[in-house]
Amino acid sequence: MTGKLTVIGLGPGSPLQVTPEALAAVDAASDFFGYGPYVERLELRPDQRAHASDNREEISRAAQALTLAASGADVCVVSGGDPGVFAMAAAVCEAMEAGPPEWANVDFAVVPGVTAMLAVAAKAGAPLGHDFCTISLSDNLKPWSVIEKRLIAAADAGFVMAFYNPVSKARPHQLTQAFDILRAHLPGNVPVIFGRAAGRPDEKIRIESLDSARSDMADMSTCIIIGSVETRLIHRDGGQPLVYSPRSWSAGKA
Repeated sequence: MTGKLTVIGLGPGSPLQVTPEALAAVDAASDFFGYGPYVERLELRPDQRAHASDNREEISRAAQALTLAASGADVCVVSGGDPGVFAMAAAVCEAMEAGPPEWANVDFAVVPGVTAMLAVAAKAGAPLGHDFCTISLSDNLKPWSVIEKRLIAAADAGFVMAFYNPVSKARPHQLTQAFDILRAHLPGNVPVIFGRAAGRPDEKIRIESLDSARSDMADMSTCIIIGSVETRLIHRDGGQPLVYSPRSWSAGKA
């Protein structure tokens, strides 16, 4: 008898942004696998077990969860944000494809969550109102040359961009390089939104121009949104401007 494996997203940090579907999956499961800080966000019963691990142990974590689910347990794999955006849903699928046949027969489900770029966009206005793309600046799983090509292609095509994993201790210079690349392809007044810890008590939303944006304005808890040539600011007395991208395309590159 096989069990069930559900990959859930807990949103960007606020308990208010955890979906009822995710809470129902937590209530039903017996075992929980995830990065330590995400598992710690759960309020588990005494009969439920947490299996926390380090941030870079995704495949090992997925394999352990699949093994337990294949034995008949009801298992949750926990992600922050949305589990399908640079997160554990793909890692579980990778482990499943490479693993024994019984893993593919586990009852498998993915429960979506509010991903960081949506939380940051909501705090800033409507910067994702037109076409956009999402890029991880981490080169742990792809070469930096690929990231460079994608940045140029997205800028030239007129996409708003959301950056995940913008900086880390191992990658202190890549966000600077990304900004330099974009400055060669976009006007300097394009808005840049730095959204740190959106939805949490230590939230900080900062709006800069591309010309003034610097890598020391971000850390690994920051999601960055880069506007397109169409993205606009609405200035308001005594408050942060609203950033939005019009739904129609009028003056950008075709």
